[in-house]
Amino acid sequence: MVLMGRDILGCAQTGTGKTASFTLPMIEILAAGRAKSRMPRSLILEPTRELATQVAENFETYGKYHRLSKALFIGGESMAEQLKVLERGADVLIATPGRLLDVFDRGHLLLTDTKILVIDEADRMLDMGFIPDVERIVSIVSRMRQTLFFSATMPPAIRKLADAFLHNPKEITVSPQSTPSETVVQGLLICEGGATQKEKRDGLRHLIESEDVGNALIFCNRKREVGVVCRSLLRHGYDVAMLHGDMAQSSRTEVLERFKRGEIRMLVCSDVAARGIDIAGMSHVFNFDVPTAAEDYIHRIGRTGRAGKSGRALTIATPEDGKYVAGIERLIGKEIPRITVADVETAELDMSGGKSRRRKSDSDRRGRRTGRSGNGSRGQPQQAPRHQPAAAAEAQPQTHPKAISDPQPKQSSGASGDGNRRAPRRERGQPEAPVVGMGDHVPAFMMREVKLDKKS
Repeated sequence: MVLMGRDILGCAQTGTGKTASFTLPMIEILAAGRAKSRMPRSLILEPTRELATQVAENFETYGKYHRLSKALFIGGESMAEQLKVLERGADVLIATPGRLLDVFDRGHLLLTDTKILVIDEADRMLDMGFIPDVERIVSIVSRMRQTLFFSATMPPAIRKLADAFLHNPKEITVSPQSTPSETVVQGLLICEGGATQKEKRDGLRHLIESEDVGNALIFCNRKREVGVVCRSLLRHGYDVAMLHGDMAQSSRTEVLERFKRGEIRMLVCSDVAARGIDIAGMSHVFNFDVPTAAEDYIHRIGRTGRAGKSGRALTIATPEDGKYVAGIERLIGKEIPRITVADVETAELDMSGGKSRRRKSDSDRRGRRTGRSGNGSRGQPQQAPRHQPAAAAEAQPQTHPKAISDPQPKQSSGASGDGNRRAPRRERGQPEAPVVGMGDHVPAFMMREVKLDKKS
């Protein structure tokens, strides 16, 4: 269908070869023709730097016997080096949306000669907030183009985007939407209620020891937890490194390459490694945290069991994670098998939807405010400021009754002049005085007597 020039809407679970499905026909199409300076003939958009790098490697492997040039535009690396390749002419430009728009806005890039546009992992771009950038890129690419739109899932928002970007597309669905591969054996370990992060880390180590782990990805929900879990495993003698979005691109690339070469056995990572990263023979995926988005579970466990090989995906949960586990099970259409590990106490999930952190009730919050006693107690309403002597009140103009009856603020120590006076602060629990006219803040010039001419 790609060779026929049709727009493609492709939906397939991760690990089924979507990259090859658009790269191979692109190579055959681009074999005829010649690239011009700053005007790439085709464009591939990827949501993450790692995915863009991987596609560039695949393009180089598949096009080994073709004289096709490629340019890789990703953040965290020298733009000058990337521009040199573009200046010589690129048959294919592989980029992340942010860096591509940065280069375009600087005037180094023209997309009027781009005949093939590939939008890969569209659902991940939606999650990362890249859709406005993608919409702008589509608007500046030549209208005489062929668009290939790929996504691992097809929620309504992605379907709407596909209708806007594609013209009479051919829809190709390889497998049911949002389903994990049948080659992945899943398991769920539920730690006892009230388990701390330290106890979860202990459970993770027992889980690793109970499995025959060749190499593994360990996913955490937060970048901070990635560092904590990695340091904990290092202290206990495990061969492990970490990968998350706040690391420098050079460090991310180095760690991922070492992991692919087998120099690192386990990699603790955030969801930056949950999409499209293809590592041969991945034996295990561990979810240290249950993902809050059910779709992320599909992509995480899809790092193992790829290309028909078997893999194991094990998740650690606490009873409070019940609502997230329920959402995942609704998405995949079956229950995740429960597992037990020696020396780890297990429990049942709380499906009531309660949060892991108990919200303080209104009475708790009121008790904290009113529970103090003695001098300066917040629970005891303090006495209102005393009125000034009558002589001071009589000195005020009689045209505004509020100005006479309300107490006047005392001048703070060290202040000079009447202009530095401040209104008395109302304490908690003290009822607010009703406002008459302009309230307590009537400017002095408005209180002066005005003599009117007889003519006026």
